[in-house]
Amino acid sequence: MNVTIIITVRVDKALHEPMYIFLSNLCANGLYGTVGFYPKFLIDLLSDVAVISYTQCVVQIFVIYHSAISEISILTAMAFDRYVAICRPLQYHSILTSHMVLKLLLLAWFYPVSLSVPVIFLTARVPICGSLISKLFCDIPSIVKQGCYQTTENRILGIFIMTGQVIQVLLICVSYAQIVRVCLRSSAGRRRFTQTCLPHIIALFVTILSLLFDVSYSWAYITNLPLALRNVLGMQFLILPPICNPLVYGLQLPQIRTAILKTYLKTKVSKNKRNNRRSVIKAIG
Repeated sequence: MNVTIIITVRVDKALHEPMYIFLSNLCANGLYGTVGFYPKFLIDLLSDVAVISYTQCVVQIFVIYHSAISEISILTAMAFDRYVAICRPLQYHSILTSHMVLKLLLLAWFYPVSLSVPVIFLTARVPICGSLISKLFCDIPSIVKQGCYQTTENRILGIFIMTGQVIQVLLICVSYAQIVRVCLRSSAGRRRFTQTCLPHIIALFVTILSLLFDVSYSWAYITNLPLALRNVLGMQFLILPPICNPLVYGLQLPQIRTAILKTYLKTKVSKNKRNNRRSVIKAIG
């Protein structure tokens, strides 16, 4: 479904608008995050013993952390887009220019790199004395726990990163508070809010909830829950957003739904024409 939305937005010129461009990047980020998790996870399922090298672990950490932080950043850009579209509609096209959209996308993709690289660098400096990771994937807390000594730099930087994500979430909440205030004034506004803004709120809720599961598992040292349940909760931010985002947006946004249906019908008609042409050729032969 993520691939379907990405291709649909790319092919359909009517969807070359900031909202849909951000949406396609959100879907691309979901696929990017799963690449850092599912290949190794599937290999482990087929193996008797789950083993990963330190280099592979560091790469997995970078991909997963970069994807998780980018998710919030892209959602923040989408909230800004909806705020301008609804609260300042006359200035929308002058604010959300193609250059502005490009800047927001570059910020959403490269800002997480500036956070992920220092975290991995600080973690890699600590010599490893352990080798057992209780989670189904590598992350910073798991590596830190295997260190020969405890460091405060990682916790401080982790708090800094979390603070940045919280600030972005607060900006999203403030944007939607203004959007709700404007939309409640008319029935058309409420309908527009339901169509274009509600999917974004659902996506944000799913992302935050799943990330909270992982953070509580990673740093809170929760041991009173069964290991299987902890692993299931800890991996939800890698499973729920990539599945829920395209379903929520694909079902709720009429433009996306119509474009996907149109593409499907065109493909089906073309396939039927090819089959009919082959049947005619066979009959002539």
